[in-house]
Amino acid sequence: MLTILIDGTNDAPALSSADVGFSMGIAGTEVAKEASDIILMDDNFASLVKAVVWGRCVYDAIRKFLQFQLTVNVSAVVIAVVTALYTTVTGDKKPVSVLTAIQLLWVNLIMDTLAALALATDDPTPELLKRAPSKKSNPMVNTAMSAQIFGQALYQIVICLTLYFAGPNWWPPVGSMHGQPSYGYVTATVVFNTFIFCQIFNEINCRSLTKGLLIFSVE
Repeated sequence: MLTILIDGTNDAPALSSADVGFSMGIAGTEVAKEASDIILMDDNFASLVKAVVWGRCVYDAIRKFLQFQLTVNVSAVVIAVVTALYTTVTGDKKPVSVLTAIQLLWVNLIMDTLAALALATDDPTPELLKRAPSKKSNPMVNTAMSAQIFGQALYQIVICLTLYFAGPNWWPPVGSMHGQPSYGYVTATVVFNTFIFCQIFNEINCRSLTKGLLIFSVE
């Protein structure tokens, strides 16, 4: 990524054409400030380093939440669609979808909001300056993130669907609710709680954007 740090009026075209243009806030001219992307208010080169590390930190925070959100959506949609089609085709007495609209709304409003705040509060570290700059052509979701998304979604789908289909054989029905055997509602409750705990593990896993296993060390 090209960065230019200039403070003269005649340097405005170079600032405009740069990927990221820096200008001095005190010594720089007004023309240079208007043409630049970032203005160093204290004219201190150390502030340039802070701007770079914070920019990379924010960029990583966006990618971490994107990885988390895509994993949640893929697994939730597949689980809801498969269970809804199963009950519709077979006429099973279970609820139409194991994840109801209220439950999905709860996941999106409560859990995703708190997850976004959690993933966005990691402080920048010196390790962020050790990696090469990102290119403009680099995708937001790279190969490592795609593997994490589909791997996490696959294990969540397998666990939840296993509980959905095999769960009623593991616990006996205890009466009925709304004219239906209660095992269906017990199964839905167990699957929903399992799905939530899977997302908690998924959020911790999303702290790492690579294939590394040290998820508790901020990259």
